[in-house]
Amino acid sequence: MHRPLITLKLATSLDGKIALANGQSEWITGEVARKEGRKLRARHDAIAVGSNTAVTDNPQLTTRITGEPDPVRVIFDSQLRVSPDSNLAQTAFETPTYILTRSDEGNAAMKLKDLGVQLIVVPYEKGLSLPHALDSLFNLGIRTLLLEGGGTLAASFLRESLVDTIEWFRAPVILGAEARPAIGDLGLTNINAIYRFERTDLNEVGSDIWERYALKSAD
Repeated sequence: MHRPLITLKLATSLDGKIALANGQSEWITGEVARKEGRKLRARHDAIAVGSNTAVTDNPQLTTRITGEPDPVRVIFDSQLRVSPDSNLAQTAFETPTYILTRSDEGNAAMKLKDLGVQLIVVPYEKGLSLPHALDSLFNLGIRTLLLEGGGTLAASFLRESLVDTIEWFRAPVILGAEARPAIGDLGLTNINAIYRFERTDLNEVGSDIWERYALKSAD
């Protein structure tokens, strides 16, 4: 399998939360950290989110920086939940937008394709096959992929050891156990099976901390 290098970008509270239980998340981190996050987008070929993030946040996934390129946009959406009225679909002719899904047939698929969204069919068994999805993206010329959310998608990549680097923006706030976690269920039952990373950089960005982690190689 060929695949892009994967960077997981997190913007969380100190206790690793990305939103309140009701979904409110604007803004946990400060403006300086958010600006650095947008610069990260410009340094990657593509940016990816899951269907929950695409539907709930209705993002544009652009850099919003004059003179900086916008990455290709990728949505992992097995059920084609992304609306034709969404920001992503409505701007697909301006910024290439791929949806990885289990089928490209039906009325919803037709509406999205008419708007310029490109559908990529991926084998499905208890979820979209990430190796097949990443191989397809690699064949489209995508060599670096920034994974932005949400927690379920991040966990699926971690479970298959597909995260090479973590860019973690951490705000000095606490949201509590009821808030939404940055990483979903990993299904761990043995401490020896935990996912280990090593910190390679740490900087202050406004009132927040920006940490970089690399996957720890096996001893």
